[in-house]
Amino acid sequence: MFKKTLSLVLAAALTAPLAAMGGPSVSAKPEGGGKGSAPSGQGYSWDRVKVVGGGFVPGIVFNPSEKDLIYARTDIGGAYRWDPALKKWKQLLDFVGAKEWNMLGVDTLATDPVETNRLYVAAGTYTNDFTDMNGVLLRSADKGETWQRTELPFKLGGNMPGRSMGERLAIDPNDNRILYMGTRSGNGLWRSTDYGATWQKVESFTAVGNVRDPYNDLVGVVWVTFDPSTGSRGKATRTIYAGVADTEHSLYRSTDGGQTWEPVPGQPAQGFIQHHGILSANGNLYVTYTKEVGPYNGGEGSVWKYETVSGKWTDISPTGAGKTDSPYGGLAVDAQHPDTVMVATMNKWWPDEFIYRSTDGGKTWKPFWTLDDAKDPVRTNQYTIDYSLAPWLDWGEKKNLPEQNPKLGWMIGDLEIDPFDPDRIMYGTGATLYGSNNVTALDKGQNVNISVMADGIEETAVMGLISPPSGAHLLSAMGDIGGFRHEDLTQAPPMITNPYLGTSTDIDYAELNPNIVVRVGNSEGSNPRMGVSMDNGKTWRPAANAWVSPSNDATQGGYVAVGADGSSMVWSPSNAADPKPVSYSKDLGATWKASSGIPSGARVSSDRVNPKKFYGIADGVFYVSVDGGATFAKAATGLPTYLTSNFKAMPGVEGDIWVAAAEDNTDRDSPYGLWHSTDSGKTFKKLDQVQAAAAIGFGKAAPGQSYMALYAHASIGGRDGIYRSDDAGRTWIRINDDRHQFGAANTAITGDPRVYGRVYLATNGLGIVLGEMAGTPGTAAPVITVDGKNKKQNNRNYMLSGHVSKPVADARISVRLNGGEPMYLKVNNGKFNGKLTLASGTNRIVLEAVDSDGNKASVEMTVEYNAKK
Repeated sequence: MFKKTLSLVLAAALTAPLAAMGGPSVSAKPEGGGKGSAPSGQGYSWDRVKVVGGGFVPGIVFNPSEKDLIYARTDIGGAYRWDPALKKWKQLLDFVGAKEWNMLGVDTLATDPVETNRLYVAAGTYTNDFTDMNGVLLRSADKGETWQRTELPFKLGGNMPGRSMGERLAIDPNDNRILYMGTRSGNGLWRSTDYGATWQKVESFTAVGNVRDPYNDLVGVVWVTFDPSTGSRGKATRTIYAGVADTEHSLYRSTDGGQTWEPVPGQPAQGFIQHHGILSANGNLYVTYTKEVGPYNGGEGSVWKYETVSGKWTDISPTGAGKTDSPYGGLAVDAQHPDTVMVATMNKWWPDEFIYRSTDGGKTWKPFWTLDDAKDPVRTNQYTIDYSLAPWLDWGEKKNLPEQNPKLGWMIGDLEIDPFDPDRIMYGTGATLYGSNNVTALDKGQNVNISVMADGIEETAVMGLISPPSGAHLLSAMGDIGGFRHEDLTQAPPMITNPYLGTSTDIDYAELNPNIVVRVGNSEGSNPRMGVSMDNGKTWRPAANAWVSPSNDATQGGYVAVGADGSSMVWSPSNAADPKPVSYSKDLGATWKASSGIPSGARVSSDRVNPKKFYGIADGVFYVSVDGGATFAKAATGLPTYLTSNFKAMPGVEGDIWVAAAEDNTDRDSPYGLWHSTDSGKTFKKLDQVQAAAAIGFGKAAPGQSYMALYAHASIGGRDGIYRSDDAGRTWIRINDDRHQFGAANTAITGDPRVYGRVYLATNGLGIVLGEMAGTPGTAAPVITVDGKNKKQNNRNYMLSGHVSKPVADARISVRLNGGEPMYLKVNNGKFNGKLTLASGTNRIVLEAVDSDGNKASVEMTVEYNAKK
């Protein structure tokens, strides 16, 4: 579960990743990515369509010297800083471009306890052959607003096994010029003495560990910590501890400022692997152990305390000394009460994870919940979870005890206590970041109130996007968490289910009947791989598989296309080991027949005008069907052999097709660029000005134009970016800038057919990016006027009415009462009205509208309702 989709980025980007460097030491470049901003061709604002979370948060780091300065790192989705005013997270690595997508996996980070504006991020996603790019040490002097960089001579593994171990990067609290970094792949321990600008290997530290991950790579040095009592301000700390992924000698110590190192005597000999090590203010070193490296497995484990003064080791495992029934990942020590310790199990999976809390240095523990199997069973929770911010966390199903949804967590590789507020904790899971502001309630026998604290974190891997001309503005197919239907882009909806498709691989709708929506995705055995909706994605039913699916069947979802009126659909499942034929259905997926004339695994799309016309592409050959997908015939040849996103047919124009292809790093001879056909694929013309294009999509036509606006993630004029064309591809304007590049955004892009200038971009780890025009130059924003604004009411039923100064998108405005779900009021001849049910007291009403040029209008008002007449 939650193994990020790798295929999005392994083979293709707009251009090849940078070549690796080598050498015994490394130096900084004078300036790095993200510093400064290249001007965009047109003013755009960039945000996210809200899902909230969606991926693994392996590390949370509180600055020990500045209140509310908190960072979170993700495995493929960059790094975030907490904004205490907004109570949400801010992404710091949006500047990473397609060439360097590998930098979005963060292996470790450190925040300076002395000069708190300083931040360090060790960026690099893979140590194996998924990338040819080495790691990068990013340095910031303004909390991640701008960066300088040091190229490293080795790879980093932000999305490799063991990624929630740490932190591998540590700053000397006595002399903050000094940093240590533990590395993978046998590269040992490295040190910088100039704020991370240059690095040298610590040759005296010879331990590399004997634990290898499933890719046969050494997990390496997994955490470093300093004993600040052994130094003084301006004088380097003398005693340093380092944990190594080793089943024999996993804890090392230096007492001479890192000049020499030795294994700490008496350390546990259980054959387990260290996950975290934290030194408390009173000199006790706490260590969590697992049998496996995680984050998906854990096996057995234990928790130990090492008294650094006496040298005594004590097994303080919460289930009892000597008991190894649980692996332990997350570990936290209260900075203000050093005998208060918390640990979390790592991958118990069933029925749930455990979080334990001790206020006496591990002598006794209190769990967040208990289970009495003798009582059929009785689960007693001493916590509550508010997941309203991300309602999909219950996976759309109710569990039977002893399980429950949402879970307390899984993959809890990191758990932290706020050094300034002992009541506040945060911990990462495989899908979100949870936290509590009253954790000390457990000490009093009261409930701990847990809630989602991931607002602003958008870590989804997006596989497909559609924006129909009516109904919801956006529907998505995603890796790991299925996908979503967004009527309101600012609110996280429930997950699409029935069937639940953990990784949805494609989604499509009937252009002339957008109520018909079809999605496909991955599952196993005889489980369905397709869902069909007849109400624009509000409700779903499973379709039959298009092949015989035995209990061991591993066929994946592949690609799907729905005919223009929904009377036919074509499905191309994916199974390289046991290819399944492209098939078609005339009854919305109830029955299937094999198509002829098209190879297995081909990408498929439908014509958006002619219900009987379907298209396919495979190995550079284009295929056309004119009988609803029953038979295909070869058409154009010489097209790209590798696509990262699907080709598309233009709504409203029969036979108008666009094919986008990025450069394939594994096959330099494969064609890449942007092609256009106006004769149903018989011939294609390659656009000379577009050197490469990872994805193509369509949105509402520009004012005065009849042809829909084109959006492409492309390289034009030698410059990578997100582009829009308002004249069928003759000219292009770059709409993003260098601070907003969003990594390997190469699987899908689409405009909104109802809002000119709006674009949705699928990313691998940065969620669904939403781009909005700042308004068409020279056009005025609409003005919303409300009748009888802010008057007191004596009737609970309030008639809201008013008018809008100009036509608005969808001929409707949205109205949100007291922060609830939006309702939509039709605008007729510029007027609107609707009934609201008020609450007693002050009611807050927000009205919003957008015109066809992308100009937004918003009005906020209050209505006082006195229940006593």
